[in-house]
Amino acid sequence: MSSAAKKLIVAGGNGFLGSRICQAAVHRGWDVTSISRSGQPNWSSVSASPSAPSWSTAVSWERADIFRPAEWIALLNGADYVVHSLGILLEADYKGVISGRESPLAGLQKAFSPRHTPNPLERRPGDELRPPTNANQLTYEMMNRDSAILLAKEAANKGVKGFGYISAAGGAPVLPSRYISTKREAEDVIAREFPEMRGVFFRPPFMYDSSRPVTMPLAAMTMVGSIFNGATGGVLSNFLGSAGTKPLKADLVAEAVVEGLDDAAVKGAVEVPELEALANKGWRRTML
Repeated sequence: MSSAAKKLIVAGGNGFLGSRICQAAVHRGWDVTSISRSGQPNWSSVSASPSAPSWSTAVSWERADIFRPAEWIALLNGADYVVHSLGILLEADYKGVISGRESPLAGLQKAFSPRHTPNPLERRPGDELRPPTNANQLTYEMMNRDSAILLAKEAANKGVKGFGYISAAGGAPVLPSRYISTKREAEDVIAREFPEMRGVFFRPPFMYDSSRPVTMPLAAMTMVGSIFNGATGGVLSNFLGSAGTKPLKADLVAEAVVEGLDDAAVKGAVEVPELEALANKGWRRTML
């Protein structure tokens, strides 16, 4: 890598979107590190092939628990940008529901019940944030909000220039309101508490890719919802949330994230139209 290469840290870099953010940054010649509990992605779950793609060798796939800062703080040294690409769509142990280990009723009760967690801003240096011991403890508050605030706090302490948070365009009728409220709370706290660090809050809609077949029919349904919502003047936007917003290809969102971080003028909430514009700008740059 050139000494002038920008350094990017992606928490959750082995996920569906996170791996594509890593790929987009590698293609720009950036120094990229992914932080996750499992290290490298399970490639068959995030791409069309079970084999690692050639670009993945340029990424440092680090194993660390986001709730144990001592495991990853040193990785932030010299970083230009940090991205939080962690989060959960449902709190219920859906694998447990499918296998019969947990009843659907128990899963719904878990998802819709209020949760109370420690304030990550009150954590003393070196303290852990009560990391969950199993999937049943992964709540919206911990994954969508507290882990992001924790990462942003440490990034600000390290003098990171830009912090990207993968938020969402909205909730959905089938999701508890806490799914989107915890994301908005994270945005508000990060913007308020760390003003010296440029916070960019990417709000993608439903994302799809042919490598994950289940997303294709869902994207088609979401597109129908967005067309209907547009035809009615957007009166159902609050109710439909992301289900009434045009879906985007995951690669497009990833390119928009990298371009947004690289553009010092981009700050605050980045909605769907801006995501498309940033992606197009980034692709034009690579073609020059």
